[in-house]
This record gives sequence, structure tokens and C-alpha cells, in this order.
Amino acid sequence: MINGAMFTSDNCREKLYRSFSHQTMQMRVTTREFAVAHLLGLVILSIFTADGALSIRLPDRDPVGVNARLNQPLKTAVFALGSFWRSEPVFGCLNGVVRTTAGYAGGIKPNPEFRSLGDHAESVQIEYDPKLINFRQLLEVFWSNHDSRQVFGQGPDVGSQYRSIIFTNGTEEVRLAALSKEREQTKSRSSVVTTEIQQLRNFYPAEPEHQKFELKRHPFLLQLIGNIPEEELVTSTLAAKLNGYAAELCPLRRQRQIDAKIGEIRRKGWPVLKDI
Repeated sequence: MINGAMFTSDNCREKLYRSFSHQTMQMRVTTREFAVAHLLGLVILSIFTADGALSIRLPDRDPVGVNARLNQPLKTAVFALGSFWRSEPVFGCLNGVVRTTAGYAGGIKPNPEFRSLGDHAESVQIEYDPKLINFRQLLEVFWSNHDSRQVFGQGPDVGSQYRSIIFTNGTEEVRLAALSKEREQTKSRSSVVTTEIQQLRNFYPAEPEHQKFELKRHPFLLQLIGNIPEEELVTSTLAAKLNGYAAELCPLRRQRQIDAKIGEIRRKGWPVLKDI
């Protein structure tokens, strides 16, 4: 029964992945053609204005604003809470999170890949500013965004690669993780919290096509940040935030702030979105 469920889940996920990749390519072309046509229309309009002074701002890239390469020392946390397509955007919108990376951790297989990850779990690495957010707060987000009592999977995804894990670095993180797990267990005695607590050995970033997966399903948002190259998208603070926004996983207040910001951008004629 479990093997059958795993096959069905993985098969559906593979179809979704292939379908998404094909549709995204088509949507990017369509959106880009629309944007070019829109800008050409404005150029033609400027020829017939009285003073011919209509100004058009093209959506050029702004690497400084997008990447937000900060100088302050950052800390790193790694969690596994199901499919990394969803777990990465869970943390992207949090104040103090600088960047997120989908990847693999928890196993011994060297250089795992999406179709050959061995005993690893799909995970997310979070780089954060400890002055704005701490490990204890990240743990709270971790517990509230998955079912820690589900065995051998998460939601419709079945398999050990979707298991729940808190990865730690140092004795203080081990202590905080253990305390948080005890608190979670006291919420109900009818089932057992299955979350593992492991010392982090290695984190392997996933392939580029799995990074910022939810953001890539929304070509309009990609256009707003200037269609930055893949390697910049992976490390971009703004892309991490928009990935959470696209998945509708931002805190409600932040979701509304981004709604308002995007509305303002559209009213101004599609300039580059530098920050939110």
C-alpha cells in the first residue's frame, strides 16, 4: 500500500514538474511579448504628444536592490518539513531572513540529485540576521507549517524524503530544538511527534529549477524584478520574499503590504521592483 502510494505521489509530482516547466516557458514568452507591445505603444503615443516629452522607464535589472548583499554577519538554519517547493517559501517572507535555498540534507549519499537523493530529505536552508530574528522564532514557524505527527511523508507526498527534521549546529540549538519538540508533544498525547533532531553534516543545494519554484509560476512577478539571471535569483533577498508571497505563505500583514506595493508599481507603469 505504501509503495503504491509513493509511486502515485511521485508520479503526479513528476508530471506537475514537467508541466510547470513547459508552461512557464510559454508564459514567459507571452508576458514578455505583451510588455514589449505595451512599451512600443507608449513610444508611438509620445510622438503625437504636444511636447513629445513622455518619459518611459524600462524594467532594467537592479542587482544591488535585488540581491541585498548585506555586510552584517548572518546565521544559518536548515529544516526539513516536506516538499521543498513549499518549505522554501514558508520562510521567505519573514523579517530578518536574507535568503533561502532549497536542497537536500540528513543523509550520507554524496551529491544527491532530485531523481537520486538517496537517504536525504528535501530541506530548506535559511540565512538570517540574528538581530532581527532568532532560531527560536524559526522553530515556531517550522512547527506551525507542517504536520509533525505524519509518518513517512507530508501531506500528499509519501516517502522518507519528506520526513520532518530539525538540523542543529551547536549545543544551544540542540537544547532549543529538544524543548520545542517537547512542547509540541504536550499539545496532544494521542499521537507521537515524528520530527527528528539531527546535527547538520552537509547541505546540498538543489538544482536551479527547484529554487524559488512558486515565484517561477508567476511570470508577472519575475518581470517586476527584471527577469534576473538564475544564479542571482537563487541568492536574491527580494526573490525569497516574492516566493513566499506567490505561495500565499507570508504573514497576513506582509501579504497586504506587498499587494499594495505591486499595485503602486503597476500604476506607475511597471518600473523595477527594488524592495518590499
